[in-house]
Amino acid sequence: MKILLDTHCFLWWLMEPERLNRQARDLLRASENDLYLSAASAWEMSIKYSLGKLKLPDPPQLFVPMTLAEQSMKSLEIHTIHALEAGGLPEFHRDPFDRILVAQSSLEKMKLLTADRIFEQYADHLSVPSIWAGP
Repeated sequence: MKILLDTHCFLWWLMEPERLNRQARDLLRASENDLYLSAASAWEMSIKYSLGKLKLPDPPQLFVPMTLAEQSMKSLEIHTIHALEAGGLPEFHRDPFDRILVAQSSLEKMKLLTADRIFEQYADHLSVPSIWAGP
């Protein structure tokens, strides 16, 4: 299964795995799953880090690539088609990072691992596959 991690799930998996439910932890551990982190999540972490809103063990420029390699995760680049799809989504959510994740998971046929209830509205409307990761 191809799984796209929401930014907070990526961070929880690395720093607070107990915040993820058992199903999410099992999916992240399963070697048959392909795990992806969107470039949008890297961008979001970089911005929050520079604003002092996110603490990381290393600057994101080191932390993200190193972690992707250590966890055998893949980077999902943002392409024009993703941006166009995100711009055309219903206005359930205005966060551009989350809108890109919805567009990417839909277009790339990935399950979106999240603990953000806002994605349920997109799942109902667009049949965006998601996996609940919260308690």
